[in-house]
Amino acid sequence: MAPTPADQRVHDDGRVELDPAAAGSLEGSRFFNEELAPVPVEKRTWTTYNYFALWMGMAHNIPSYALAASLIALGMNWVQALITITIGNLIVLAPMLLNSHAGTKYGIPFPVFARAFYGLRGANLAALLRAFIACGWFGIQTWVGGEAIYVILGRLLGSWWRDSAVVAGQHWTLWLSFVVFWIGQMLIIWRGMEAVRRFENWTAPLVSVGFLIMLGYVLVKAGGLGPILSDGGKLGWGPDFWKVFAPALMAMIAFWSTLSLNMPDFTRFGGSQRKQVRGQILGLPTTMTFIAIVAILTTSGGHVLYGEDIWDPAKLADKFTSPAVVVVALVALVLATISANLAANVVSPSYDFSNAFPKKITFAVGGGITGVIGVLIQPWRLYSDPNIYIFAWLGFYGGLLGAVAGVLVAGYWVVNRTKLRLKDLYTPDGVYWFSGGWNWRALVATLVGAVLAVGGAYGGPFPDAGLIPFLKPLYDYNWVIGLVGAFVVFTALALPATKKEEISERGSSRIDPAAVDG
Repeated sequence: MAPTPADQRVHDDGRVELDPAAAGSLEGSRFFNEELAPVPVEKRTWTTYNYFALWMGMAHNIPSYALAASLIALGMNWVQALITITIGNLIVLAPMLLNSHAGTKYGIPFPVFARAFYGLRGANLAALLRAFIACGWFGIQTWVGGEAIYVILGRLLGSWWRDSAVVAGQHWTLWLSFVVFWIGQMLIIWRGMEAVRRFENWTAPLVSVGFLIMLGYVLVKAGGLGPILSDGGKLGWGPDFWKVFAPALMAMIAFWSTLSLNMPDFTRFGGSQRKQVRGQILGLPTTMTFIAIVAILTTSGGHVLYGEDIWDPAKLADKFTSPAVVVVALVALVLATISANLAANVVSPSYDFSNAFPKKITFAVGGGITGVIGVLIQPWRLYSDPNIYIFAWLGFYGGLLGAVAGVLVAGYWVVNRTKLRLKDLYTPDGVYWFSGGWNWRALVATLVGAVLAVGGAYGGPFPDAGLIPFLKPLYDYNWVIGLVGAFVVFTALALPATKKEEISERGSSRIDPAAVDG
């Protein structure tokens, strides 16, 4: 890449913005709208606390709890589950911070960032792949939030609500709770990104309350930590544990692999690189470790009390004898789930759908599309069983997104060395047009990484021998395989071409000695 273009301003802290005249010239481009435009430096105001609060809001929710609790349901003891989750969070934090850098430096969201490597049109492949997975997560979060509302109202209104007629396999009152929860979230997202940020800030300090109430109740009823910590699990530390550990670890990584791609959607508002990095380092590992400990202890305590591993916190709370505890705990969990869903599963696809049709789809319309697809994907089926939830849903899409992450990390840090041409990300006249708007190198790298990662998918809806039998052993390491495979292939294909371009540009920029006076 050439030195900083004249239409870009580089500030002392390294953040870059477009010259106002250059930004104004993009208004007519079909690849530009206000939501996708680079954020001016004066509007990049998020602090360390904003990012910490963001992660607290995203991590402290029912699916995060269920993720940790499901490891207990699969037979791990509390130590094994905590180790698995902690390692997974530390691993996924690395690509997350690497991709976050571009958002803070250039003020651009994930789909625009992807244009630098996939092409202005090709970026839609990465963006829509991320978007449809986010729609699935939006549906899951909305379902479990509606389930919590159903349990709360059941305690307050009595049996007529809990034992209502069954429609399409569920009580109609549960369907109604699902719809109400869905509408509430749509009303917030329709007000835009700033409304999401304000909601995150005031809910972040509250979202832990519900889980702590549940844990406290279980500890009192179970007679303290002793009976809980003495449970050795079903797997032991032998081959049975290690057979489950690798795919479970990949699932822990996959849980946040979506955010490892689209964190630029949030870091584009960062006041500095230090603020967003510090906020995320303080936020992700600590909040996820906290919710993991609470979930593991609460689920283990539930096993002591009720003789079964109940990994869904709403269903576990429903067994409590105190209506007050159930209502207060689940109200907090409902707020937590709204907070997480808006930040993690609506912001990104809103930008992603807008990227596909910048002149027709605004941030709010993209959020509406997310909400509709989130229902059509039938989240109640994805969430019905821990084996489906972890090994089929999380494992498969984690491998796909690992391949996309590999391209982004290789492209930004190795091939382009963190240098981007902002204006060219929005116009077909620039260097990111590649061939007809597509960069074949990124497509090949993504395909190779994805096939290696998930080609051997097995279990759940997949054949026991694997989709491609000889790749079955790789599926247990899907996210890592996808990331490394795509990283290596894209670097090998793109780096030589970039070096030739740099040599050509240096040659064309040399001064003709004959043109120099004297």
